[in-house]
Amino acid sequence: MNAPTDRQAFETPADRMAKLPLRDFDDLAHLPGYPRSEKGIFRMLRVLRDPLGEVQRAYAAFGPVFRTNFGGWGVNLIGPEGNELLLFNKERIFSSEQGWHAFLWRLFPRGLMLMDDPEHRAHRKTLSVAFKQEPMRHYFGALKDGIARGVDAWPGEFKFYPAIKKLTLDLAATSFLGLPWGPEAERINRAFVDMVQAAVTPIRVPIPGTQMWRGVRGRKYMSAFFAREIPSRRGREGEDFFTQFCNARDDDGNLLSDQEVIDHMNFLMMAAHDTLTSSLSSTIYYLAANPEWQEWVRQEIRENPEITYENLGSFERLEMAFKEAMRLLPPVPGIPRRVLTDLVVGNHTIPAGTMVSASVMLTHRLPELWPDPERFDPTRFTVENTKGRHKYAWVPFGGGAHMCLGLHFAYMQAKVFLHHLLATNSISLAPEAKRDDFAMFPIPRPRDGMPVRLERLG
Repeated sequence: MNAPTDRQAFETPADRMAKLPLRDFDDLAHLPGYPRSEKGIFRMLRVLRDPLGEVQRAYAAFGPVFRTNFGGWGVNLIGPEGNELLLFNKERIFSSEQGWHAFLWRLFPRGLMLMDDPEHRAHRKTLSVAFKQEPMRHYFGALKDGIARGVDAWPGEFKFYPAIKKLTLDLAATSFLGLPWGPEAERINRAFVDMVQAAVTPIRVPIPGTQMWRGVRGRKYMSAFFAREIPSRRGREGEDFFTQFCNARDDDGNLLSDQEVIDHMNFLMMAAHDTLTSSLSSTIYYLAANPEWQEWVRQEIRENPEITYENLGSFERLEMAFKEAMRLLPPVPGIPRRVLTDLVVGNHTIPAGTMVSASVMLTHRLPELWPDPERFDPTRFTVENTKGRHKYAWVPFGGGAHMCLGLHFAYMQAKVFLHHLLATNSISLAPEAKRDDFAMFPIPRPRDGMPVRLERLG
């Protein structure tokens, strides 16, 4: 796998896009949806202020297939059938690379989401070495020790979101890099925050002082950080992701190039660290706001006081609570693609070149799929209650060939964290905490940092 130069990595997706022109309002005028006037930076800002409300109103007005504008004209698909069409991609008519390009090409070029088959399949297979049983067993031990140290040091009152963000970053140092965080820790955290926030900033060029400028600067810093470390990892055994990637070989026996390792590490750190921070925050929010469900989960922990790599599957209630939180606040609220050939959905024809998105956050709240959808109820994910539910009604980790590569790692870390926290503490929202006040884009996070109270259990 020969990596392109940094210049080529930025130019290649744009060159490919040029072969299939983007669609404008006139190309999509035959579809139901927003009028021509709904465009530009003010429209984008309105969506960013209330993305869930915007898509709920559009769905009520226009139905499951509608024309919209978020930095450009495109089409939203609502519902599990739309999710399946886009994610399963049976006919290979959707491009993930070109879907994510507009949001991520300056920040995470050549990450797995910005690849299509056969390149995506080849890189995914090569990277999967880091998620096999023995490395996962090693990650488990490191996570368990790190979580216990971190949680036990938390005070009685604090803001949960920055605390869990720091903890997951500390854990990533061990599992991802095999290093203790040094003085660069705060700079690394800032770099990833800037990169993620830049993904949906209305100003899409890196003008000095803008969020995109900060994001591009963050990518440059992280790329240099990884580049310095790569030579010492080549030819060395190690159980962390970084060392595994540095020594992973494709089917022809070739190592990933330095630039490929850098791009995959940048993307993986973002995808694993920020999405898990969000999902753990939402899980704790709902358990803190619903003490009866918190006690329901804790009862399972009392019956299984020791969590091991071998008994992870025993913690069904932990998993159900985690899943229900991701239903209400999916870590990736929307999934973009670009259609490569004319597509007929119901009675609607979507022309080739159109940006098409699946609205995960709305599908997860459709009352026909989820009765009383605003209510937190982990038993929606019992075996009985999932029978007959559409496979693509719940897709926080995506689906199809682009299903999250770190899915099992995320479940493992979440279970270890929730087990230790709830075995040793009762958690509640502080009186000043705001209820249901999460910024949804680009990744859900509590606007107030989520003030909580911990009470140590005897």
